[in-house]
Amino acid sequence: MNKTLKKLDLARKRHWRLRKKVAGTAERPRLSVKFTQLHIYAQAIDDDEGRTLVAGATTQKDLRDRKFRPNKTGAEAFGKLVGEKIKSAGIGAVVFDRGSRQYHGTVKAFADAVRAAGVQF
Repeated sequence: MNKTLKKLDLARKRHWRLRKKVAGTAERPRLSVKFTQLHIYAQAIDDDEGRTLVAGATTQKDLRDRKFRPNKTGAEAFGKLVGEKIKSAGIGAVVFDRGSRQYHGTVKAFADAVRAAGVQF
C-alpha cells in the first residue's frame, strides 16, 4: 500500500470511530464539516431520516466571489455564514462531526464561528 492510500485509509478509520458515537436527529442534527485543499463543505444532517436539512459550500455560486480559503480566516467567515443559515432554518442545537480531523486550527475556528452565530453544540 502506498503512502497516500495508507493516509486515506487511516483517515477513514478515524471518521468511522467518531461516527459510531455521533448521530443527528431532527431536533439536533449532525453538523458535518469537510475541508479540502481548496474548499470547505458543511451540512446539517438528520441521520434518522437520512436527509440533509441545511448545506453550504464555498463552491456555491453566491459564495465563489468571496474566495473563502480553507484556512483559519476562511473557516471563521464560512462558519459564521453556515451558523446564520442553520439558525434561519429553525435549528438551535447541533452535534458537531469534525470528520477525521483533530479539533484545532481550522476546525476549531469553524466551530467557534458557528457557536458565535447562536448555534449550540
